[in-house]
Amino acid sequence: MAGIGTLEQILKLTRAFDITVYGAEPYPNYNRIQLSYVLEGSKTVQDIIMNDRSWYEENGISLHTGASITRIDTSDKRVYTAEGESADYDVLILATGSKPFVLPVPGADKEGVIGFRDIADCNTMIEASKSFKKAAVIGGGLLGLEAAKGLVQLGMDTTVVHLFDTLMERQLDAVSAGMLKAELERQGIKFAMGKKTVALTGEDRVTGLRFQDGSELEADLVVMAAGIVPNAELAKASGIETKRGILVDDFLQTSVPDVYAVGECCEHRGVCYGLVAPLYEQGTVLAKKIAAVETAPYTGSSVSTKLKISGVDVFSAGEFAETEKHRVLRNHDDWKGTYKKVLLEGNRIVGAVLYGDVTDSALLARSIREGKNMTDDLYSELFGGGGCCEGKAKSTGVEAMADEEIVCGCNGVTKGAIVKGIREEGWDSVERIKACTGATRSCGGCKPLVEQLLQYTLGEKFDGAAAKKTGICGCTTLGRDEIVATIREKRLTHVREVMHVLGWNEPEGCSKCRPAINYYLGMIWPKEHEDEKDSRFVNERLHGNIQKDSTFSVIPRMYGGVTSPDELRKIADVADKYDVKMVKVTGGQRLDLLGVKKEDLPAIWADLGMPSGYGYAKSLRTVKTCVGSQFCRFGTQDSISMGMELEHRYERLWMPAKFKMAVNGCPRNCAESGTKDIGIVGNDGGWEIFVGGNGGIKLRGADSLCKVKTDEDLIDICDAFIQYYRENANYAERTSDFVERVGLESVRQAVVEDKIGRVKLIGKLDEALDGLRDPWQEVVQDEEVRLKLYRPVTAGK
Repeated sequence: MAGIGTLEQILKLTRAFDITVYGAEPYPNYNRIQLSYVLEGSKTVQDIIMNDRSWYEENGISLHTGASITRIDTSDKRVYTAEGESADYDVLILATGSKPFVLPVPGADKEGVIGFRDIADCNTMIEASKSFKKAAVIGGGLLGLEAAKGLVQLGMDTTVVHLFDTLMERQLDAVSAGMLKAELERQGIKFAMGKKTVALTGEDRVTGLRFQDGSELEADLVVMAAGIVPNAELAKASGIETKRGILVDDFLQTSVPDVYAVGECCEHRGVCYGLVAPLYEQGTVLAKKIAAVETAPYTGSSVSTKLKISGVDVFSAGEFAETEKHRVLRNHDDWKGTYKKVLLEGNRIVGAVLYGDVTDSALLARSIREGKNMTDDLYSELFGGGGCCEGKAKSTGVEAMADEEIVCGCNGVTKGAIVKGIREEGWDSVERIKACTGATRSCGGCKPLVEQLLQYTLGEKFDGAAAKKTGICGCTTLGRDEIVATIREKRLTHVREVMHVLGWNEPEGCSKCRPAINYYLGMIWPKEHEDEKDSRFVNERLHGNIQKDSTFSVIPRMYGGVTSPDELRKIADVADKYDVKMVKVTGGQRLDLLGVKKEDLPAIWADLGMPSGYGYAKSLRTVKTCVGSQFCRFGTQDSISMGMELEHRYERLWMPAKFKMAVNGCPRNCAESGTKDIGIVGNDGGWEIFVGGNGGIKLRGADSLCKVKTDEDLIDICDAFIQYYRENANYAERTSDFVERVGLESVRQAVVEDKIGRVKLIGKLDEALDGLRDPWQEVVQDEEVRLKLYRPVTAGK
């Protein structure tokens, strides 16, 4: 987050640099604050990626994921990867982040003991939850509590083990910590407080924890969340000065010329920060330094913390534990679940804790930072007794915030940036501010403050309802249904036309709304609409799935998972001719050619002569089949023939999201119909059709929609369901979410019971299917497209 945040700032100031990014993980930059959402299943990995691969491509950045830098030659200004590749640099930014602190206790290296720092850790926990029941999280800080929340959501019996008697002892006092603990217990988390772990038990895999008092706790999974340490090994090994972190000056310069460090990996004036806001403050200074724009030095960050923990807003700043030197102002409301404490030294405000309601956080943070004295007016602002009762409106405190003060700590957005956008760009809603700045995009804890800034800046023009209304993205407050209705009513036919007529805030739209509008137009006007390539994601634009090393995968269509010796020979010849790095059998019964250079794609498609398998698109991916009655002694229906017929029928049809099908010849379900968008199971009397299954991160068993007796009825129901889904789902909404949102009975009424409506749906599907062509062969036959989209690209250029 710190490194790419700095690049975003640099790109706003200059385009003078050729930029190359190396990341050890196989993903573009993502929001680590939201890892707990991935863990609990409410968000996918894609949801928390902050800049997808198309952003890097559009900004001319060469991105290398899964590529660890292992050595820096600061004399020759060159970096080396673990794979033996190297690259020159003029300026180098180290943003290596931090690592989880692993307790040095016996058994810490056992299987089932992990940290909680990245997506791989999330995946490990998700997999463990499928096989094991008991989890322990060591650490009662923010990270540990979020990990515990996710594990509970996964169905694990989870206990937080904490060395101290209160949670978050570095931010909260005993009262607020107690309120938080009670709320988390209500959510299902157990606690073992005041416990010092001295060993992890078990043979190869962990089976439990042993504490200093001799007691033990059973656990099949142990998550170490007892803190973080700066990841400074690479810098240290390369001769760059380090202590706890990489030493930097007030302009983030390390001990080596032209090498900078930013974020959790660095140590500035003896402090290593583990919160997000300081990272963005550092990045702002560093970007200006590199872009040769005058800037004030970085002198450190405020220690105030505003967080949302398991849905609870918490704020802490300055001193929070009272002593004899403090005067304590306190308001504790058990009914509302709120707590407010302000500490004074004499009359000076030196610290505060808020729980449940953090409306006054900005006011308190500024008062503490500026060393303000408590006054009668300020007391009334914070604790009542004045305000409206005395004819004065309660202040939100935003008017007194400095322009450079951070509003969104997760994304480093200042008050000045938001106010400027409201005044000069006409931002009039939280969603629009979110789209333009990123504020509220992460934990959402700053949303009340952003609303207050809107109200304060717009004054009488402020429309509370409009400000809170959410659209399909920040470019508009209109939802999917409003957009689709207007397209039909006004017969709009182009993406730009839709955005113009509907008053889009951003004339060019964004990567979220442009593909959605393009899909809606194609769905509504299948004959008239001309597909707009520049409104598609890079994978659909190039008809290949871009990989972490910027190569592509090629998956030719194999109907029903059936192939032939001739097709296999073609694939083998292509793999040899183009030096394909790997040929992989997919879970969808196809062959995936991995590691293909972009410029080789058209030639490979020409040599294969096979249709696209759409393994990159929001379209039908596969129709998986079992052997069925053709060969299997248990088969009651010809699943292979039916699967091939369905795949031939629906291939190339654009959907709201990727779409998978499976056909089984008997209820043994070898083709796994229960986790497909449409799953079909043969029986002695015909077929049973299931819908809304998902085998991904958000696992969902498909619902039985109906039973049919003939192949013709089966195809009719599939036709109707697919068209109903195409017409009514939100863009990017999988059938698993769609069926849950609209309800299975609504689907059944429209697709099965309403026979007249079903005929109409089938008719519209036939219209959409008419005239679809294979995209690979279109590219092969179009030289202009080949030159425009598939020209060789040199890394870093």
